[in-house]
Amino acid sequence: MPWKESSPVDLKTQFISEYLRHTISVAELCRRYGVARKTGYKWIERYESDGPSGLEDRSRRPLTSPARMPDAIADAILSARRRHPTWGSKKLLRILSDENPDRPLPSRRAANDLLRRRGLARHRVRPRKPGLPGKPSTVATEPNQLWCVDFKGHFKTLDGRYCYPLTVTDAFSRFLVACVALTSTESAAVQTAFLQLFRRYGLPDAIKSDNGTPFASTALGRLSQLSVVWILLGIRPELIQPGKPQQNGQHERFHRTLKAEACRPPKANLSAQQRAFDRFRREFNFDRPHEGIGLERPATLFRASPRPLPKRIEPVRYPAHFETRLVSTNGGIRWRSQWVAVTTTCAGHHIGLEQVDHQIWDVYFGPVKLGRLLEDRLRIEDDRARLTRRHV
Repeated sequence: MPWKESSPVDLKTQFISEYLRHTISVAELCRRYGVARKTGYKWIERYESDGPSGLEDRSRRPLTSPARMPDAIADAILSARRRHPTWGSKKLLRILSDENPDRPLPSRRAANDLLRRRGLARHRVRPRKPGLPGKPSTVATEPNQLWCVDFKGHFKTLDGRYCYPLTVTDAFSRFLVACVALTSTESAAVQTAFLQLFRRYGLPDAIKSDNGTPFASTALGRLSQLSVVWILLGIRPELIQPGKPQQNGQHERFHRTLKAEACRPPKANLSAQQRAFDRFRREFNFDRPHEGIGLERPATLFRASPRPLPKRIEPVRYPAHFETRLVSTNGGIRWRSQWVAVTTTCAGHHIGLEQVDHQIWDVYFGPVKLGRLLEDRLRIEDDRARLTRRHV
């Protein structure tokens, strides 16, 4: 049998009913109902003056409010806002002060509250905070399970041009897959360099990087144009946590060796610097014993990937129970006849949606979880969950 619930009005009614029987004193009645005698007498007084309606809860709003904004000042602020619809409260209060210096004016907060109540406030669209992936979980037990990539700190060659060394290593064998002298960190040049590596060595299972450009961005899921290409090729991007370079410590330690043996002193130009990188790479892979692999040479443990670079990139596939939507060129999808923003990074590709609760859908691009679609808000929110692996 369910519990019987009583509202405050019901309890007051029972209190008055027992009081009217005159079987017990008011003091005993108040003790039974757990209220002070002052409260009990107040209920009795209200019942005798107003009847049963006197037992209803009354508003606690004060009868007067000395701090309330005068109507004349409120009308002046609203009138100024209508004349200047893009001005904020700070500017509006300033011009009102100039017009009448002796008139007391409210605070900016009070003026903002007034504009908000009257529907004249502008709602600032705050930028979406990108989600932060968790600690990378892949442990390499054979070649090409995990490549590590980063830019070694840039420097100037003797002709005054900047050199940005792009470095790629195999996590298992420590094999230096590439060390390329680039003129910038722009995505197009890095993507070209990776396509050359994929043609030569095949495709790794995953690539680990930091959260810098061009490997990541502030878009949903930290997707960048480069990582989108990796996903389309069946490569899972892994990101370390911001401010924790030790999660890619093996690669960071390699940079110290590269700096000492191939960057000091810098060479005459980029071509000469690239030749120095090539000499270092041959020695590092084939001649130099590596302590991290039992003084073996990296080349003895490394082999090309059995997954070659495909001639044609296939679209991402999702499980049968997923809903799929094509991301338009403006970075959104149609959902229940409404437009929902995703990211222009995925424009022209399909995303997958998996329902996890009523009006709640997890949103994926390939193996990367972008966030959660909340149907009541028509918004995809990044839940800061770690990058989720799915077999699609």
